[in-house]
Amino acid sequence: MQVKLLDLTAQYVGLRGEIRKVIDEVCDAQAFVLGPTVERFEKHLAEYCGTKYAIGVSSGTDALLCALMAIGIGDGDEVITTPFTFFATAGSIARLQARPVFVDIDPGTFNMDPRKVEAKITRRTRAIMPVHLFGQVADMDGIGRIAQKHGLAVVEDAAQAIGAKRDGKAACAFGLCGCLSFYPTKNLGGFGDGGAICTSDEGFAGQCRLLRVHGTPGNNPYLHLELGGMFRLDALQAAVLDVKLKYLNEWHEGRRRNAAMYDRLLAGSKVKTPAIEAGNWSVYNQYVVRVENRDAVKAKLAAGGVGSAVYYPMPLHLQKCFLGLGYRAGDFPEAEQACGEVLALPVYPELAEEQIRYVAKVLLEATGS
Repeated sequence: MQVKLLDLTAQYVGLRGEIRKVIDEVCDAQAFVLGPTVERFEKHLAEYCGTKYAIGVSSGTDALLCALMAIGIGDGDEVITTPFTFFATAGSIARLQARPVFVDIDPGTFNMDPRKVEAKITRRTRAIMPVHLFGQVADMDGIGRIAQKHGLAVVEDAAQAIGAKRDGKAACAFGLCGCLSFYPTKNLGGFGDGGAICTSDEGFAGQCRLLRVHGTPGNNPYLHLELGGMFRLDALQAAVLDVKLKYLNEWHEGRRRNAAMYDRLLAGSKVKTPAIEAGNWSVYNQYVVRVENRDAVKAKLAAGGVGSAVYYPMPLHLQKCFLGLGYRAGDFPEAEQACGEVLALPVYPELAEEQIRYVAKVLLEATGS
């Protein structure tokens, strides 16, 4: 049996008619950038995320970058974040000549450990950027208390967590803003790059809208009030995403059902299954286990026809481009250990039960469980 890590075709087949219809509508209108199609999606997205506003942008990376620009992050500022995440998290900070300040992760959830945050705050600290990794909301109560105490902005990197909840509150609704990615592999994926910034702060939302079009107000395309960027969301992407958004909760439930089956099938084995904190409603953008001899296990899965992936093989503090920050191996032991053990399994909602059972069987054999 062959089981792909992700099968985008399986999702598309059932939506082909709806998606082609809205694409044709955009093509017939010949309005491809921002405009009413984007505005409609932004309205629906804000409602879904429990925020007052959503600002569609060109990618998840640009969502982070634009949000930090709107706060005014710049040369010499510090932003606290995690070393165990996709590059864009820290990369967006560094691109503004600010310094990413890393704190280690909780080994169970892989998310930022709030107990280690306060010791990293200095007079240069401007913001905290927690990541809701693999679809589970970070400890936002703990992070929020620290941020409030020190007057820091909280920018949620929710690229993997649209729809995830903690104590009933949705990702993107905890901090000043939440940043989303609509890369095709995300739970809500477009037909290319796309992203959004969600917030309930009216002034901040307006600043993000200004910055996404080179600092240009909507009524004068040749007036530039600030130095922004070109972060606009295409109407074609918004149209596709608006169709998919209607099915997102159903897809989340499918992922959660599949994750629960893995939990049962792998219980009592050498495989360490995801730890979901009490009160958290994970959307399992990835189902990530820990195993010893990870690379050998991954190779055995591949030999058995099972797709898997490593998120992430190297922590950010050890990446060549960040060596100037002065970090060394051993500085963040939990993140470093996770990089050597994590393995993502297929969890997309279209998986059949027999496929999940087969993946678990091959994994158990590969780990000698």
